[in-house]
Amino acid sequence: MPPLMEADQRTLLGWAREALEESVRHHRLTEIAVPSGPLAEPRGAFVTLRKGDRLRGCIGYVEALKPLCLTVRECAMAAALQDPRFEPVTPRELPSLHMEISVLSPLEDITPEQIDVGRHGLIISRGRQRGLLLPQVAVEWNWDRERFLEETCVKAGLPPDDWKHGARLQAFTAQILEEPLNRAPSSRSSAA
Repeated sequence: MPPLMEADQRTLLGWAREALEESVRHHRLTEIAVPSGPLAEPRGAFVTLRKGDRLRGCIGYVEALKPLCLTVRECAMAAALQDPRFEPVTPRELPSLHMEISVLSPLEDITPEQIDVGRHGLIISRGRQRGLLLPQVAVEWNWDRERFLEETCVKAGLPPDDWKHGARLQAFTAQILEEPLNRAPSSRSSAA
């Protein structure tokens, strides 16, 4: 799938910020009209919230179940209010939150040797256990390929070396849209 153009990036970031503000202040989302074009295509996505350098929430959908614009709005609300690792975001925190959207490519099975750290996100699964790490996580923590695989296994609740012993490996890339402090959108892509 081609990357989102700048106008679509701005629109998506605007809708995500609106959903974040509305859900934190009113615990609901108003409906939006689904546009035609790339924002209407079913895509997986994650919304990450940060407060300074600290993670404040991250929720997403790998599967492409709904139009991208609706997925991102729901993920913004869920990252703020439903991430089980954190207390819900309060209205006072809203101005200090920085938002990042990761728009995902479809999943592909991959071998350990094919993994390109910084380009690929990973899903490792065995039975009902499944762990996911976005492409930017390995870069932020300065992990090599083996450490990335181990940490994804740990996220799945599996032994760190389970990637060597038959766990399923899947990869994806992500176009990452960021909201800088001045709220003007920027974009980077983990796809080459």
